[in-house]
Amino acid sequence: MELELRFFATFREAAGGKTVNAEFADAATVGDVLRELESEYEGMEGRLIADGDLAPQINVLKNGREVLHLDGLDTPMADGDRLSVFPPVAGGA
Repeated sequence: MELELRFFATFREAAGGKTVNAEFADAATVGDVLRELESEYEGMEGRLIADGDLAPQINVLKNGREVLHLDGLDTPMADGDRLSVFPPVAGGA
């Protein structure tokens, strides 16, 4: 299946662009996709999944919905879905 992957801030730098279309196995879950991203992009290694769950303070949205409110890493993906990955953000004064 083909997915649209959208990256923000430092993850965009690691992926080399804002949007990447990529092929994944038909039964892939959010966790499967994130594991592949960690192995493919050096700047994401160890930053998406920690201790078998989503890394702290990152946001991952499937078609605009936070995956933590779905089935987390077990959320199934389907052909044409969009997965958006946001790194932790800090700031303010």
